Amino acid sequence: MEEILSKTKIFNNINKTEIKLLLQCINNYQKKYKKGEYILKEGDTTDYLGIVLTGKVIIERTDLWGNNTILGAIFPGEVFGETYAYLENEALMINVLANEDTEVLFLNIKDFIKTCPKACNFHTQLISNLVTIASIKNLNLSRKILHTGPKTIRGRLLSYFSECVKKSKSLSFSIIYNRQQLADYLSVDRSAMSNELSKMKNEGIIEFKKNHFTIIQNEELDAN
Repeated sequence: MEEILSKTKIFNNINKTEIKLLLQCINNYQKKYKKGEYILKEGDTTDYLGIVLTGKVIIERTDLWGNNTILGAIFPGEVFGETYAYLENEALMINVLANEDTEVLFLNIKDFIKTCPKACNFHTQLISNLVTIASIKNLNLSRKILHTGPKTIRGRLLSYFSECVKKSKSLSFSIIYNRQQLADYLSVDRSAMSNELSKMKNEGIIEFKKNHFTIIQNEELDAN
């Protein structure tokens, strides 16, 4: 497992030998989840952050009427739940579920910040990595706020596609969400969004097949 963890962001600049020692200092356990199974649910509390070893995890929020909002996706090597684990007895405002068969390693975050009885100097690196991850997540949340800012569905799609083009440095790119997840992420109705995508395709603005998109005309992206 140390080989897998050495490639994750939270163990960045920590070698496999040090990771093995860290796991002896930090309470941890592994668990497997089937596709669609909840890992954490709204209202739960946790002392553990999760590291996705295999599979994919979706972070979502469901309101009283059953409407879902996708807040993000977590891939192998990435973490979730660190904020709630750090804030003692803070109830989750979100649901965490496996988007496919998934394996997770859980680490007790309290063991990160307490003085290590073995004086492991790489605890400091671990804390630094955790701060970096939290900062990146804050940026991703800011991006989502920007994408849901426009009033129209087309405006939200163009905002999201613009980011995809910039990140991939190409007018052709694949997105991480299926149609329902994309609609939830942008906080729009799926049918209305699908209709808008079809209009954009008919107008020669985009081409797409499943989750792969190509921007044909990028004037609207530039204007957006």
